[in-house]
Amino acid sequence: MKFIPLIKTCIKALVRNPMRASLTILGIIIGIASVIAMVEIGQGSSIQVKQTFAEMGADTINIRPGAISKSGINTGQGGRATLTPADSEAVVQDCTLITRASPVVRASGQVIYGNQNWNPSLIEGGSVDYLKIKNWYDMEEGQPFSEQDVEEAKRVCVIGQTIANELFKGESPLGKDIRIKNVTFKVIGVLRKKGANMMGWDQDDAIIIPWTSVRYRLQGLGGSSSSSESSSSTSKVSRSDLFPTTGIDYYTSNSDQPYSNAPHPRRFKSIDYILAQISEPERSSDAVDEITEVLRAKHALCPGQADDFVVRDMAEMTRAFSSTTEMIATLLMVVAMISLVVGGVGIMNIMLVSVTERTKEIGLRMAVGARPKDIMRQFLLEATLLCLVGGILGIALGKGLSYIIANTLKWPTASSPEAMIVAVCVSAIIGIVFGWYPSWKASKMDPIDALRHE
Repeated sequence: MKFIPLIKTCIKALVRNPMRASLTILGIIIGIASVIAMVEIGQGSSIQVKQTFAEMGADTINIRPGAISKSGINTGQGGRATLTPADSEAVVQDCTLITRASPVVRASGQVIYGNQNWNPSLIEGGSVDYLKIKNWYDMEEGQPFSEQDVEEAKRVCVIGQTIANELFKGESPLGKDIRIKNVTFKVIGVLRKKGANMMGWDQDDAIIIPWTSVRYRLQGLGGSSSSSESSSSTSKVSRSDLFPTTGIDYYTSNSDQPYSNAPHPRRFKSIDYILAQISEPERSSDAVDEITEVLRAKHALCPGQADDFVVRDMAEMTRAFSSTTEMIATLLMVVAMISLVVGGVGIMNIMLVSVTERTKEIGLRMAVGARPKDIMRQFLLEATLLCLVGGILGIALGKGLSYIIANTLKWPTASSPEAMIVAVCVSAIIGIVFGWYPSWKASKMDPIDALRHE
């Protein structure tokens, strides 16, 4: 028989017993629906967990100054002033795995608004990229500070929701002035709520300021009284003050024990650390090597000389995340594949029953000239059609389950076209694999015995 007539014959044979055909493909429908729903739920959960880990810093690298030993006393990490804004720019430009980097300077002090005051857990200065790396660029209220604010060291800030609640007691903080170390800063935005991190630290108890403002206004010579500051909130700082090109020695001469007989460089021009974001967190080790190579060249360190900086990544957290998500995805797929195998066994069982019931039909077809391979092809095609129809219906059911779960239980889901394609292919393979034995059994019948079968 030609292919088209053969398909028509198979469809007629299946339609003769619609209830049995429906029950046969039910196992395939459930199996495919399970695969689709579990894959979409698993991918959605993986994306959400990945975003959560990113907010916790799994895709970030901290670059901090090294230690200094003087008079037998080691100051520990950060004791040297070796990092500058130019280092941050070099990391972004020369490291292929780094998408963003920001110079960061820290400050501390009591924050005052009217008759309210609060001591924040974190006061940091950064660039616009700092907010993007921290996933804080989209504000709950207001807007983030701009590159121009950083260039001109504007006295503006964005605050966390804990600060807003403690200082402003329910009123909008936008446009209000707060004081830090007797310097006035205007609140232009409120950060999105993050809650506590895995260490229990309140991430909303933070104030973020342009790093130039922290360095020049709070820690440099530009600080002034609140009265003079309030009258000059838009005063500008020239770029040459913040990024001097001549007359400043950032690094002392290299030696085995640097700084032992040399003064510290100008700390006013240094930064506390650099915060960088990796494009591929799983390659954090490669990113660390790139950063190390770039900064050693930038600092003119000789071969064999110790680094004057420390690079810290979140590789352990990234590895833990990757192994956990892979294990969950594998577990979900194993459960779904078990249901598919059960459906395939049902296909084989029903096809064996069908062969037994249609013994006379098989004998008659062989008597009029059908070859064994024609009989085998017919029953194999019937099994494959059953599985393909079950696969299509299973995809529709799986998408429906995924939609219902996302909207009722509020679980994250993510559409997976690849899973749909794989599901259809797997259903066809199951039809071929589990339909082969009944088809082979039918093709091996003796026409005379089949015609005499009662």
